[in-house]
Amino acid sequence: MNRPLIALSFGVVFLASSAFAFGSKEGCGGGQCKDCHTLTKSSAAGYLAPLGPNIIVHEVELSQIPGLWNIIITRPDGLNALVYMDFGHRYLIQGEAIEMKTKENVTRNKMIELNRIDFSLIPLDDALVLGDRNARHKVVVFDDPECSFCQKLQPEMKAVVKKRPDIAFFIKLMPLKTNTKAYDKAKTIICEKSIELLEKSLRGENLPAPNCRTDQIEKNVELAKNIRVQATPTLVYPDGRVIMGYKPADKIIELLDADLTVKGAIKDLPPKPIKK
Repeated sequence: MNRPLIALSFGVVFLASSAFAFGSKEGCGGGQCKDCHTLTKSSAAGYLAPLGPNIIVHEVELSQIPGLWNIIITRPDGLNALVYMDFGHRYLIQGEAIEMKTKENVTRNKMIELNRIDFSLIPLDDALVLGDRNARHKVVVFDDPECSFCQKLQPEMKAVVKKRPDIAFFIKLMPLKTNTKAYDKAKTIICEKSIELLEKSLRGENLPAPNCRTDQIEKNVELAKNIRVQATPTLVYPDGRVIMGYKPADKIIELLDADLTVKGAIKDLPPKPIKK
């Protein structure tokens, strides 16, 4: 990827602690956890207050990780995030939790759900289209004509379209400003509205100079900034999930077919609007 990812967490969750052991005074014993442990939103806000004055607590829920609460917050930078607290209210944990059996990053999946955006506000008319423009499922891709991972993604998107004609990719070019060669190539591709020229560029071939004036790149960069896309490639799914990085074709389809927003959706946390 061309740009570093915003860090949504600050370490690894370590669960091998007596505070998380069932049967300890902080644990559940033989009953339901919610019967003997509580954590209110106001209490959670008090515990988080030392982290900063502008942190908003949206919801507290039992975590799928035994012995922990999920605390859903909005950070001062506007990102929604997940932190954990043990039942004894002794430990506040900021980090990623991996489910050992399935290798699922449960924290990252929750982050993706929490930071989904309102897909309907993304303009599609100006995008390059790979597949049928009228396809049922539309995926927006932020791309760079000289990005190595974008080069890897391109044939995977073509494989998706071949396997699933009901999926189309709407490509928005977002080259690094510091790479004038990529910037000029992007302008040429936009002027010609040509997927073929994009593929030539991704293969390392030279392109002719742009033959039109356009501010589309600047608009794409501003849009990306508003939805906190900082890396290429980044895929935005129809349900508003923003997923950064290269993915193989089967994974792209799997993510599209998954409905993460239904699992534990946060009632008072609607999709983030896009600033105009």
